[in-house]
Amino acid sequence: MSRWTPCKRGDFIHKLRHLGFDGPFTGTRHQFMVWEQKRLAIPSNAEYSVPQLRMMIREIESVMRKQITSDEWNNL
Repeated sequence: MSRWTPCKRGDFIHKLRHLGFDGPFTGTRHQFMVWEQKRLAIPSNAEYSVPQLRMMIREIESVMRKQITSDEWNNL
């Protein structure tokens, strides 16, 4: 099992598109991506730290109702 590593914003968006998200779209404070009819806010940081990435992955998992492993994430 591989480890979680920091992720650049562009790579994060690219991986979300592979998971089926649309966007990013411009919101009032943050850009967001949409999966079915659920929104996921995308912070404007240039790079996401491992704790921030894990927090966002947990949010993605709750939206998609599917667990995402580090191996799966790194292979996207």
